[in-house]
Amino acid sequence: METLIGIACNDFVLLASDMTNVNSLFVMKNDEDKLYRISSKLVMSVTGEAGDTVQFAEYIAKNMQLYKMRNGYELSPKAAASYTRRNLAEYLRSRTPYNVNLMIGGYDEKEGASLYLIDYLASMIKVPFTTNGYGGLITLSILDRYYKPDLTEAEAYKLIVKCVKEIHKRLVLNLPNFKVTIVDKNGIRDLNGITPELLSAQ
Repeated sequence: METLIGIACNDFVLLASDMTNVNSLFVMKNDEDKLYRISSKLVMSVTGEAGDTVQFAEYIAKNMQLYKMRNGYELSPKAAASYTRRNLAEYLRSRTPYNVNLMIGGYDEKEGASLYLIDYLASMIKVPFTTNGYGGLITLSILDRYYKPDLTEAEAYKLIVKCVKEIHKRLVLNLPNFKVTIVDKNGIRDLNGITPELLSAQ
């Protein structure tokens, strides 16, 4: 009952996630941050079991920082995604697997902007755009229709807004607030969140 959306363009990656925390039939909060900054130009968005998401994301983030302290440089998005996938695969074969689905978006001077999707079975793929959760069933076709690799930041944000509008219109679940983060050569920035007030004003 969660939704993640990711778009990788030529110069940046845009990640959006709903901010709803649900337990069974009850909404616990509408301001939860599901986007984790794991390095200066790398963001991970996570869905899954509530305890697993926080624990696994923080574990990866702290190990990324440790790697930087030991070696003096940060992992590229591809290396970070491979490291995350390997850890998830190792836990999958243990008695304490993590039930999480991930998106890792980042920017590297050599590779440019890249987006990786990793599911709870530790399968990994590099994608131009992707979604996760029930909202993804609705928005994937919108992304497929309107995505272009040379989108500007403003155009990509409008595309995310279009996806959230469709989620509000067609999904029976209440996912009112979405957080949007961009990663580019200048680092990580939070863009304006998408709320019912913002959508009604347009």
